[in-house]
Amino acid sequence: MKPKVTLYPENRQATGAFDGGKITEIKPIPFPHEYGGSDRIGPLFYWAWASANGDGVIPMHPHQGFEIMSYVLKGEIGHKDTLGTKSRVGEGGAQVMQTGAGVSHQEEMFGERTEFFQIWFEPNLREAVRRRPAYSEHRNSDFPVEGVNGLKVKHVIGKDAPVQLVADIRFDDITIAAGERYEATLPAGRFHAAVVVEGSGTGQTGEGEESFALSKPDFAVIEATEADAKVSFTAGEEGLRVALLEAPLEVDYPLYR
Repeated sequence: MKPKVTLYPENRQATGAFDGGKITEIKPIPFPHEYGGSDRIGPLFYWAWASANGDGVIPMHPHQGFEIMSYVLKGEIGHKDTLGTKSRVGEGGAQVMQTGAGVSHQEEMFGERTEFFQIWFEPNLREAVRRRPAYSEHRNSDFPVEGVNGLKVKHVIGKDAPVQLVADIRFDDITIAAGERYEATLPAGRFHAAVVVEGSGTGQTGEGEESFALSKPDFAVIEATEADAKVSFTAGEEGLRVALLEAPLEVDYPLYR
């Protein structure tokens, strides 16, 4: 069976706002009660792209169980929590909460323009809520980068990356020069979730297969249900930057619904 490809352009994604509209969001994967975007996929529970022009605050609120990463695309974000943490991380950095038995935190945006992803991952919640909550921060320089033939692949979560989660997740930030191609094998039983951060181009799931157009801020979900798939992204004239996540379609523990 061919891999399944589902595309969500901006007008098919959910939206949200905080701090009187100072902070706005588009949501490739919204919360279950929200309209638009994709349903959750395996351990990938939620994905939002937040933006602010000027300073903004999301006040103190609680979390439990989930593993949550805020990944900075532009500007600088701040974090305060009930563990006593006070942190600021700039472009290319990440803040990671493994919320365990429970923690409350506040998010802040600074400067003329801030953009960041917030992504929630679900480990086995029955086990996670018995663990002590933990926080870690990572600067852009902490992440390993591979670069060859017009490609730059920054490893954010998973093998060789500084962010290690309980949930089975790999996450790369991939920059492709104009006309160049990035290729990867997607194992059977897993999926790719890709957000176009900058530029435009095309995606493909095998030689001879029909390609699909991509541009900022499209969201693409590629599911390899029965066989391995060859996934590729080719950059257009302005180049292409893709945030690419890989995870299992199914897990061996009950998921929050």
